Amino acid sequence: MSGRGFLIVLPTYNERENLERIVARILAVSDDLDILVIDDSSPDGTGDVARKLAARDARVRLLERPAKLGLGSAYLLGMSHSLQNGYRGVCTMDADNSHDPAALPIMCEALGDADLVIGSRYIAGGATDQPALRRLNSAVANGLARNVLDLPIRDCTSGFRLYATAMLRRMPLVAMRSRGYSMLVELLCTVVELGGRVTEVPIVFRDRSEGRSKVGLHEIWESLRTIARLRRGRFGNIRTRIANYIYTILPLKNKER
Repeated sequence: MSGRGFLIVLPTYNERENLERIVARILAVSDDLDILVIDDSSPDGTGDVARKLAARDARVRLLERPAKLGLGSAYLLGMSHSLQNGYRGVCTMDADNSHDPAALPIMCEALGDADLVIGSRYIAGGATDQPALRRLNSAVANGLARNVLDLPIRDCTSGFRLYATAMLRRMPLVAMRSRGYSMLVELLCTVVELGGRVTEVPIVFRDRSEGRSKVGLHEIWESLRTIARLRRGRFGNIRTRIANYIYTILPLKNKER
């Protein structure tokens, strides 16, 4: 990999039916985009597909992990790889074709005046075609993150993001505690707390083309606990007390993190 442009990080788990299409779509956008697939030993053979793609094109690389270690830790691994290889920025995307690579040139251009660019569903021009229940779940999670954490962002839970390398170097990545989808909120809070410039560009979020969503009950619990943890101690008002209580009572396997 050349490191001359931007690194697209694609965490995968059981995305065999989607991976080849999304990789082809990304590579067709620009020669300045390299792809890092991080696969958590998908039992459906996603790793086999990724190996074939990497053998076919030098701009694609595969990192395989021994077990399902979580979306958040995959993001951190991809960011570390980006920093080590001299990329100008690193983009996180879903591998299920819900994020349109056609938005990448706009996001890359916007990074010139920002430290973090978010592909947003909730600003003018943005939209989603998810089923009603998933739209409700997303809207509630995003509203909680935005309001409880006082974030000046419309789409706090979007996974379609482009981070500037200069900002990543300032962030304490090794100290991040989230491991699942809630890492999105923790990363955003860190950028905001460091005084980073955050820009949102509109995207249309499409429901996954194949396969099943990975968002389960334990991911919802972790997201709530992460919001509570990040809020805890920042202000002495009623919302902080509620956050402390939620953090105490919600069960989660990785409570010690």
